[in-house]
Amino acid sequence: MCGIVGYIGKRDVAPLLLEGLQRLEYRGYDSAGIVVNSPKSPALKVVKAKGRVRELESRVPKRFAGTTGIAHTRWATHGAPSDLNSHPHLDADNKVAVVHNGIVDNADELRAKLTAEGVVFVSETDTEVLVHLIGRSPADTLEEKVREALKVVEGTYGIAVMHADFADRIVVARNGSPVVLGIGEKEMFVASDVAALVAHTRQVVTLDDGEMATLKADDFRTYTTSGTTTTATPETVEWEAASYDMGGHDTYMHKEITEQVDAVDRVLRGRIDDRFNTVHLGGLNLDPREARGIRRVKILGCGTSYHAGLIGAGLIEGLARIPADAEPASEFRYRNPVVDPDTLYIAVSQSGETYDVLAAVQELKRKGARVLGVVNVVGSAIAREADGGVYVHAGPEVCVVSTKCFTNTVVAFALLAVHLGRIRDLSVTDGKRIIEGLRKLPAQIQEILDGEEDIKKLAAEYAEAKSMMFIGRVRGYPVALEASLKLKEISYIHAEAYPASELKHGPLALIEPAMPTVAIVPDDDLLEKNRAALEEIKARSGRILAVAHREQEKADHTIVVPKNEDELDPILMGIPLQLLAYHTALSLGRDIDKPRNLAKSVTVE
Repeated sequence: MCGIVGYIGKRDVAPLLLEGLQRLEYRGYDSAGIVVNSPKSPALKVVKAKGRVRELESRVPKRFAGTTGIAHTRWATHGAPSDLNSHPHLDADNKVAVVHNGIVDNADELRAKLTAEGVVFVSETDTEVLVHLIGRSPADTLEEKVREALKVVEGTYGIAVMHADFADRIVVARNGSPVVLGIGEKEMFVASDVAALVAHTRQVVTLDDGEMATLKADDFRTYTTSGTTTTATPETVEWEAASYDMGGHDTYMHKEITEQVDAVDRVLRGRIDDRFNTVHLGGLNLDPREARGIRRVKILGCGTSYHAGLIGAGLIEGLARIPADAEPASEFRYRNPVVDPDTLYIAVSQSGETYDVLAAVQELKRKGARVLGVVNVVGSAIAREADGGVYVHAGPEVCVVSTKCFTNTVVAFALLAVHLGRIRDLSVTDGKRIIEGLRKLPAQIQEILDGEEDIKKLAAEYAEAKSMMFIGRVRGYPVALEASLKLKEISYIHAEAYPASELKHGPLALIEPAMPTVAIVPDDDLLEKNRAALEEIKARSGRILAVAHREQEKADHTIVVPKNEDELDPILMGIPLQLLAYHTALSLGRDIDKPRNLAKSVTVE
């Protein structure tokens, strides 16, 4: 959601910034802008454009030289997408430029005050109040000007600031929205995501909330918003620039679906202990005595991460025999929940920066809870805030909708469930059974991917539907939820998911030939119950696409997936439905990697 990229050094800055913005396009945006200058030519030069980065690039004049600059992709919150509402925003004297991710909660109050003082606003954005506050500050340094402005701002921000009178530096600050510094050789970078940096440097520093930094061409320093110096040690990013390329695929989503074979192998690697038929997760910071003291597990996530958490809760409850449930973090943080000291809280986020999840973690920590993180991005905010956790090692996920990270997150939960179960009451035999099932997953995923052409043909048949229903029972229900979400995210077909057991309590009223049902029908102890649901749909002339371990005679079509252990079947049953959503969207001509109105990393409420 929104993207920031900045550079200070000796190179021509505009091409670097435009390249960085292109690498951040996956985050979701509706407009873009760039500002540059240099110590030799300190006047700020700005270009902004509604639409894609290519629109911005076409407007940048040939004579647009500079060695310092910041750029931005905007996802509209305050004010519709337009050239005027695009970032960067400038103050009245055209000396200060600001790019901003986040939301200024008290923007209306500040705007009214500044207007009364004679400030004329040219945009509808909340960000413009920031640039005027900085520009009107009487402080002697840019750092002090920014600090004074931030004192009166309420809300979330990741900002980068340039000033024509201080052309030798960029000042950045973070509160709730990611800011990453890239450390080069006599050049410095800043971005909201390492994706914009790895082509130039893999040495990074991630700012904490309440932290600022000053970047100069040959140096940087970090400090708090109150002015206290902080110590920043650069870390090496494990992902390379090639990880963000399409690798011969037409879309990132297709690439990432096919990467799941290697991704699952990666999350398993080095974590299985065959001697004791258990799992080692060194980052949990949870000793066996503490693990045995857990009385309940609460999993928090948003969207796809929430669905992964639902499957994870079932795995933990079934294998470790600890009561477990999952809840949307966006609901949990607002309902004044009872925080139990014997409950283990698990925060799930692909980016590790999802604002609602991060805010829930911070509230839980304030109340003394133990919180683990299950995230993909090393060094992310949730990873740093949590007491411990599990990295899912899915690799960079560029498409807005999550596929391989969802799968790896569920596998990580299976590992955690075995780990907790073997400490508690999971037998050696069952531990071995699940571990053997986990090892089968990569080959079984490849088997599903090999059947892509058949799924593509099915997608063409169902793409004409205006609405679809997804059903599953117990382990199958979260699979139905995630599959429903995937379809609506990228195809824009209305889709709903229900527990199969709830059909007769209302949803049966929707069944008709024009409304297909996708049914999750695993070959487990609920097989006959699920077949009865198919009978109910068929009796009402409904069309059925089943995802099952064998052909279902009541279904119009069946996608057959390989059988694993009952507990692990949801991992495999979700993958053909990723392909179904993908090919449905492709047949409808949708922008699959960048679906409308959505953003990859949701860092605002």
